[in-house]
Amino acid sequence: MGARQPRVAILGAGFGGLCMAIRLKAAGLTSFTIYEKGQDLGGTWRDNTYPGLACDVPSYLYSYSFAPYNGWTRRYPEQPEILGYLRRCAERFGLKPHLRFGTEIAEAVFDEAAGLWRLRTTDGEKIEAEIVVSALGQLNRPNLPDLPGATDFAGTWFHSARWDHDHDLTGRTVAVIGNGASGVQFVPRIAPRAGRLHVFQRSATWVLPKTDFPYGPRARWALRLPAVSRAYRQSLYWRQEMLFSLLLGGRISRVGERRAAEHLREQVTDEALRKKLTPDYPIGCKRVVISSDFYPALARDNVEVVTEPISRIAPDGIVTADGTHRPVDTIVYGTGFRATEFLAPLSVTGHGGRRLADTWRDGAYAYLGMTVPGFPNFFLLYGPNTNLGHNSIILMLEWQTKYVLRCVQALIDLDLAWLDVRADVTRTYQAAIRAGLHRTVWEGNCTNWYKTPSGKVVNNWPFTTVRYRREVRRPRFEHYHLAARAEPVPASP
Repeated sequence: MGARQPRVAILGAGFGGLCMAIRLKAAGLTSFTIYEKGQDLGGTWRDNTYPGLACDVPSYLYSYSFAPYNGWTRRYPEQPEILGYLRRCAERFGLKPHLRFGTEIAEAVFDEAAGLWRLRTTDGEKIEAEIVVSALGQLNRPNLPDLPGATDFAGTWFHSARWDHDHDLTGRTVAVIGNGASGVQFVPRIAPRAGRLHVFQRSATWVLPKTDFPYGPRARWALRLPAVSRAYRQSLYWRQEMLFSLLLGGRISRVGERRAAEHLREQVTDEALRKKLTPDYPIGCKRVVISSDFYPALARDNVEVVTEPISRIAPDGIVTADGTHRPVDTIVYGTGFRATEFLAPLSVTGHGGRRLADTWRDGAYAYLGMTVPGFPNFFLLYGPNTNLGHNSIILMLEWQTKYVLRCVQALIDLDLAWLDVRADVTRTYQAAIRAGLHRTVWEGNCTNWYKTPSGKVVNNWPFTTVRYRREVRRPRFEHYHLAARAEPVPASP
């Protein structure tokens, strides 16, 4: 690949950022730095530590294909195991010298004359890089609802992504606002401890049973054999891929709805509660969750499911629209993340002073989810329209990092200053994405974290992962504007 080593700034040390770093290093490129605002790696698996946190993708599929871990203890991995896996990967691939913790990039400005990005940290430090790879993800900024009186609450409150482990919930009167993927996991853990638990539900969630189990000694022995673990991973992949049909509506979706309804009937005998917990929208419109202990937790005598809208938060409790005041001393927000606000609060400025926030005013978009016209050598991992509703996002990250690496190799081999995706190509691609989304249930009559306030779905990939892998297998450089390098790039420090 030659002696030239363009400087690469990787933003974020979660699954995406670490994967990109591993790819670069394996290709012999070592002039990269991973800038991480936190004090440890792990991304969302470092930030989220709430009780019961686990992945809803099987463990043997929620790991890098090039770094298999054959010691998973159970089918669905819990947070400590996932974070431990990422730490071992960083150690194994020698990434620690490239990690800079406590460093948040506040601004990135492209200097066309110099052919590089000028970065500024929140502390004012200035950094230069020819290539920027954003691996900030979609699930890193907690969403707090704008409720009247929230700042007047005199008790303890926190978001599930910033769990207060020093606050003992034993015997307390607790309000949980939100019943999505996070709430489904932590409510069963805190319900037995709380004196009284009020779960405020805006809309019901489709819940399928979770077939989780620990791997026994024989299974763990067999799965340590590389051939067995590879075959098992492949079987899990195709099983998950089949779930894509649930997102298209039709007969298979109705089968899924019937199974979820059966699960509800089996676990909740109270007819009034069952009615509250029955969704009024197609399965898949919101994220489908899996749990075998959520419904039993809601059916406990000390738990109340509240469907009346919240009117305001009082200093000592929560008041609903019907005027009912429920005294509580603790509020836990299980309200998810500001997922459609990609990259915020990072400010990115490209060609001619073009601001990415302005470009995305009507909703984020990117060619293949990775590049945006007018922002040369700026790549996104887990970017717009690359989230999945049925399979492992680790697969998408692996394919994306391969694609970015090939672009980096082209910059070196063709002696380019930068490459910038064409606007017409991006428009054609976006038209295909929009057409694909129209076939899915995500655009149905429900609120979900995939949509902007205007109703535009900007997070999800509307096709199979097989199709995405095919589309990103190799960059089509005719889809890019290529700029030759006019002068040598300064040597890396």
